[in-house]
Amino acid sequence: MALPAAFLDELRARTPLSALIGRRVRLARSGRNWKGNCPFHQENTPSFYVYDDHFHCFGCGAHGDAVGFVMQTQGLDFREAVDLLAREAGLDVPRPSAEAAAAERRRHDLGGVLAAAAAAFQRRLFLPEGGRALSYLRGRGLSEETIRRFGLGYAPGRGALTAELGREGIEPALLVEAGLLRQDEEGARPFELFFERVMFPIHDRRGAVISFGGRMLGDGQPKYLNGPETALFAKRRTLYGLDLARAAARAGAPVIVAEGYMDVIALHQGGFAGAVAPLGTALTAEQMEELWRLSPEPVLCFDADAAGRAASIRAADVALPMLAPERTLRIAILPEGQDPDALIREQGSAAFQQVLDAAPPLADALYGLLRAAAPLASPEQRAAFRARLEAVAVRIEDRGLAREYRQALLDRFFSESRRPRARSEWHKAPGGQPSAFGPRPVRAGAGRASPTPEEGASERLRLLAAILLHHPALIGGIEEQWQQIDLPPWLAPLREAVLAWAESRGREGRALDSAGLIAHLHEVGLGAVGKRVLASSPFPLPVFALPDAVSAEAEAGWWHIFGLLHHDRLDAEIEAAQRDFAEQPDERTQRRLLALAEARERLRQGETDDDGA
Repeated sequence: MALPAAFLDELRARTPLSALIGRRVRLARSGRNWKGNCPFHQENTPSFYVYDDHFHCFGCGAHGDAVGFVMQTQGLDFREAVDLLAREAGLDVPRPSAEAAAAERRRHDLGGVLAAAAAAFQRRLFLPEGGRALSYLRGRGLSEETIRRFGLGYAPGRGALTAELGREGIEPALLVEAGLLRQDEEGARPFELFFERVMFPIHDRRGAVISFGGRMLGDGQPKYLNGPETALFAKRRTLYGLDLARAAARAGAPVIVAEGYMDVIALHQGGFAGAVAPLGTALTAEQMEELWRLSPEPVLCFDADAAGRAASIRAADVALPMLAPERTLRIAILPEGQDPDALIREQGSAAFQQVLDAAPPLADALYGLLRAAAPLASPEQRAAFRARLEAVAVRIEDRGLAREYRQALLDRFFSESRRPRARSEWHKAPGGQPSAFGPRPVRAGAGRASPTPEEGASERLRLLAAILLHHPALIGGIEEQWQQIDLPPWLAPLREAVLAWAESRGREGRALDSAGLIAHLHEVGLGAVGKRVLASSPFPLPVFALPDAVSAEAEAGWWHIFGLLHHDRLDAEIEAAQRDFAEQPDERTQRRLLALAEARERLRQGETDDDGA
């Protein structure tokens, strides 16, 4: 028995071709695709290219898909190669049976029925009876070439399609299975689902018709209607326009996700041939996987209204668990009241290209979408919004990426919500400029005496702990240094509890949040110690130790206090930071290096902190 086409499609979809071939061939990025030296002939200059669903060598002509590659490289026959890939993909290979053979024949028959219906709809569009539908499409700015390329058509009055296909020997029972007829509740004669509508054929990724969508002419409801789920058609896995977008994406076109049929068609006609759309539902995880097979960074471009913004948030929420450093999203922000179709018709393709070019990365776009719906007038509202941002980051399963998202979202939040401060609060560097370490501690009262040396040392140790209670995400970068500091008996148990909590959370892949840490201290009997650390007396906490300080400010403040406690260790810490930065020159290692260097410079100049802690 031949294996069902649906099974083979699922197998190929679950087998990333670049990863499969990368086991045997050293591949390098080439635009959106991959290239390397061909494994089937000797060559010094790479001519072997790997695309989302096939490979091709421009030197020897070798060509195929995942199954073909396994067959050619491992000497297996077709069935053996399928069995091997299915085991890796977690799929069960359909076994020969009379029922399976009958089901596959039925699917083939349904495909033929839908192809015949598509031809009938398209033919009728250009007959006098389809004049109203054709005028509608031309009024939307579509050329005849575009209309024919998308196979658009017209469904006449009820009974016409059944009669026409009946003359070709197609029984009503097959039309019901294909989703063209619907059985009424009384079980009487089935009726046609689509009538007096503009018809949009829906194709699978190979270009075969698997269902239809129809738009009502006039004021009837529903305006748009999709075919039902069938043996060929599953809404959650299908994207409108995918068959045409695949070829465009291979040629370098951006992959754009719009809301509906007309948006996709208008984008293609306007030169954006990588456009696709879900079918009347929110984007699903299966559709996201399909998009990432086309591009590592598809662009969501939904309508600029409340429903469009909500659709963008829902789509991003679906994508979050699947994000990885090599696959993400962008979200294009359309002008208020516009959709892609209207924007291109009214202002041209250049206007849409500007929208596309301005599409921000997902973290920025997501913050903006969430912020637009979140009032921040009260402390409770700000706390709720911050909790939502942290919940967004936690949903990302790649822990390293989750940490980056959390820091990016919270840094943006704190930079927007932080209170303006008086100039006198800022810790100034030599020359009168604000220090990168942030503000100095503020005295409880203008007439208060300076702290004794013993009070100053104790206060610095408290500040180190206070910063970490409010910003526990910093623990991973300072754990070793904090452990090497001698703490007074009242503070040492808190340090042990904090580090144990952070380690436990890390093993569980959970975020390090201040509320969770403080709750843990209460659970282990250290709530009073935590309260003492965060108290406003005998000296108030400096602003870099407060919960609304940005992450970079809190981290710089921690190193500043550490430098005041251990002058002699700064050189060693700076050398270690320089090595880290040389190996991984990212923002975090750079920030740590700059904070340490400035702390050492201030100490060399004899600066003290005797006006505070």
